[in-house]
Amino acid sequence: MKKLRNLFIALIIASFVATPVFGAVGDLIAKDKLSGSTDGKGIKVAATSTPGTTIHTSVAGTTNFDEVWIWAFNAHTAAVELTIEWGGTTDPDNILVKTIPKDDGLFLVIPGLLLQNGGVIKAFAGSGNVIVIYGYVNELTGG
Repeated sequence: MKKLRNLFIALIIASFVATPVFGAVGDLIAKDKLSGSTDGKGIKVAATSTPGTTIHTSVAGTTNFDEVWIWAFNAHTAAVELTIEWGGTTDPDNILVKTIPKDDGLFLVIPGLLLQNGGVIKAFAGSGNVIVIYGYVNELTGG
């Protein structure tokens, strides 16, 4: 069942990549690492409450956008709740909560959502230093 689910997720991701979704927003400028990453490596979520560990700071201004893709890996012995602070800390406006299963590989958390104007993405988890965030941003021109 786990393999079937992973295959299904891979097919969904492939369909997003193959689909020209940038037409309404603009053109792809560049693909880049999350700004909180060192050399493109994973970002360990140390924080267990707000403010969270910084994951990414989006492009400044209101002309261009960052299309953000984030996956999480859980190295703990049990499922862990992960909270993403999406450009703020107001609940429910800026808070996304996912339970990350244990021993399940990379788990899609943010599926290409847009952010701009220097919005900061932070994360905290129910247990510190067991969730590792991976991902990238597609930098897009305004539409």
